[in-house]
Amino acid sequence: MSLQAYQKTSARAEDPRATEYRLFAQVTRSLMHAKTLPMDAVRDRAAAIDWNRRVWSNLALDCASQDNKLPEALRAAIISLSIFVSKHGSFAMRNPEAIDDLVDINRTVMQGLMPQASAGAEQAAG
Repeated sequence: MSLQAYQKTSARAEDPRATEYRLFAQVTRSLMHAKTLPMDAVRDRAAAIDWNRRVWSNLALDCASQDNKLPEALRAAIISLSIFVSKHGSFAMRNPEAIDDLVDINRTVMQGLMPQASAGAEQAAG
């Protein structure tokens, strides 16, 4: 089986929450690596912080859509977090220790995306 065929099959079979979790895991690993870089590795640190900002900006755009099915309060919270992530990312460029805050936010979101978290929420709601 070719790699492309595997990727197509995997993409069709993967749950959207699992896809989001995987994306957050990748961008969070990139942020964690960026924190370890020397201060003069500005381009690499900027790339990781910008990738994180773009992920959050896309989430905010999706949450701003009238077609989004998430509860309004959750959509508003995601948009607010997106604004914070964008502003804090600029601060983290000059203060790499501030990357920890971005990692913590992403990890919190990842916990909510984990399959057992959604199953627990469904049981509590049902």
